[in-house]
Amino acid sequence: MSALVETVFPRRLGRPFRWLVSASWTSNIGDGIALAAGPLLVASQTDSAFLVALAAMLERLPWLVFGLWAGVLADRLDRRLVVVVANAVRALVIALLCVFVATGTVSIGLVLAAMFLWGTAEVFADTTQQTLLPMLVDPKDLGTGNQRLQAGFLTANQFVGPPVGAFLFAAGMVWPFVVQVVSVALAVVLVSRVRLPEVAPRRERTHVRQDIAEGLRWIWHHAPVRTLALVILTFNITWAAPGAVLVKYALDHLHMTEVQYGLLTTAGAVGGIVGTVAYGWLERHVPLATLMRVCLTLEVLYHAAFAVATTAWAAILIMGVFGVYAFVWGTLSTTVRQRAVPREFQGRVGSIYMICVFGGIALGQLLGGVIAEHWGLVAPWWFACAGAGITLALVWRSLGNIAHAGAAPRE
Repeated sequence: MSALVETVFPRRLGRPFRWLVSASWTSNIGDGIALAAGPLLVASQTDSAFLVALAAMLERLPWLVFGLWAGVLADRLDRRLVVVVANAVRALVIALLCVFVATGTVSIGLVLAAMFLWGTAEVFADTTQQTLLPMLVDPKDLGTGNQRLQAGFLTANQFVGPPVGAFLFAAGMVWPFVVQVVSVALAVVLVSRVRLPEVAPRRERTHVRQDIAEGLRWIWHHAPVRTLALVILTFNITWAAPGAVLVKYALDHLHMTEVQYGLLTTAGAVGGIVGTVAYGWLERHVPLATLMRVCLTLEVLYHAAFAVATTAWAAILIMGVFGVYAFVWGTLSTTVRQRAVPREFQGRVGSIYMICVFGGIALGQLLGGVIAEHWGLVAPWWFACAGAGITLALVWRSLGNIAHAGAAPRE
């Protein structure tokens, strides 16, 4: 058992790292349960497709509304305290929802309000939590740390959580949310055990707008980090465009059954586990710039492969390959950014990246729907292939500088 613990939680990374990873994994179990139980609860309260879509949007909208502010608070305040308070608010929101569900007084309005409040607290929790790892481990160990966090996300959030959430919802509408409250509350206890290094308090008091502007100026004048942000924005637009109509593409174009569609989504998670497990070896044996170029090239080929796919099983195989490189890219890009960004800017730069992610997804989903409506279900894949390919060609040479942006000692 000690050997297994040492493999998963290397002693050199320290006890605070173990508390952080344990808190992340525990919280992801609750979030994974909500992935299935949340939409089921919404569907149980309304037949309106608009309200179902609105619920999903309200959970992500806070990133665009509060993301920059959350980044400022992460750089101003005690980061551990921010994570503890934000997660405690998340637990409180779901606990109140449990009361309404258990007493039979829940309504679609209450569910929508809960999703918005939950999403708002999540912005502050996630923005700040991603700044903790660079404070706890050496830059050379950030890849290992992010690999462990990604593994927990895949296992707890993508694999274990959703089926457990669906099963608990079938047993009783309130139970998945009770378990979610418990898991998030436990994560609060675990992250409260993390001891961060002492940081000198800021001497100057500035307005939030000044801090936001300072963060934006920093990222604008740091060419590698700026370019990486633009890559993430563009590739999320191109990824989300066909992703918005994936279910119709699978059922209407490839004539997949519901079971095959389930396998399609599962294949991505399986590939993600393979990519996460392989990341440590890849980082040690493959130059980071080469690894970035391979991942982004595979993204271009992924879109082209779906555009020409004609069978369900071909699509499932393609999605499995996507999972492998997508999670390698996710771990690698996060690690590269964390190595390059000074501690005092981690919150603000991280929040800008998350806005690029969710803003890109929102814009891509809109474009994908319009393109599919006018030119058919295959057209979004060709749009994504062209957009990703042009972006990759433009940044190909810059990826070498991006990969090693954090090589020099940070201030």
